[in-house]
Amino acid sequence: MQIQFDMEMKIIKTEADYSAAMKRLEEIFDAEPGTPEGDELELLALLIDNYEKIHFPIGLPDPIEAIKFRMEQMDYKPKDLADVIGFRSRVTEILTKKRKLSLNMIRKINQKMHIPTDILVQKY
Repeated sequence: MQIQFDMEMKIIKTEADYSAAMKRLEEIFDAEPGTPEGDELELLALLIDNYEKIHFPIGLPDPIEAIKFRMEQMDYKPKDLADVIGFRSRVTEILTKKRKLSLNMIRKINQKMHIPTDILVQKY
């Protein structure tokens, strides 16, 4: 089976390629899955995503901001974070960046709050 796309599918390498791909994406955005346009949409989204990862990388979030965000998501209060890291006296110092996270704290936060270690080990 051969699928015919309205746009020539190729790796997006230039800003002009990217603009053309974004324009085509808008045109077929509501395509039904399983149709030729739906397949084109899926492939085009992958190509655009690849280009954006290379040309518009997003850095990792600040470790303490990630902890605060996750606390908000989990409806945690500072007391709850103290239960995770084991030090009530250090929670405020950590959240105000006056104390660094220890390796043991990073492990506990990763295990209980599911924040990736590559975020937690960054300098701040």
